[in-house]
Amino acid sequence: MTQKPSPCIIDWGTLINKEDMRRLLNDLSRVRYQHSLEGKLQSEGEGWMMEVFIDPQQATLIANHTLYLNLQSFDYLEIRTTTEEEPCFDLIQDQRLLRIIPLSNPLEDQENAPTLDEATLEEMVTRVLSSKWDLPLDDDDESF
Repeated sequence: MTQKPSPCIIDWGTLINKEDMRRLLNDLSRVRYQHSLEGKLQSEGEGWMMEVFIDPQQATLIANHTLYLNLQSFDYLEIRTTTEEEPCFDLIQDQRLLRIIPLSNPLEDQENAPTLDEATLEEMVTRVLSSKWDLPLDDDDESF
């Protein structure tokens, strides 16, 4: 029996695998969202993607400019572009659509990220490790 190749999605397509959806959305930071029910816009706003998870016992939460997306709340994700040619991710469940539009660009974020050379990183790790040795142990505290 010949095994079929795994799906290959490039720039547009539909994801039904929750892990694929999680990997795609996990890298997002600042986003714009639009929530529609039966084709009618219910709410929209901007926020920070705080967590993307898969758990049948928890809710998807969007409040106070933060998004906690439970992929169990959605049947599938469509990768597409908006009419303004922006990439967007449509999370769909029955008549509910949650459109996520990234406001940050991974290419720009990578260019602007501070870089640490090996010596600086090693010095930081050494400081953190040596500071642990300076902490008093609970057994040494006789104030109880």
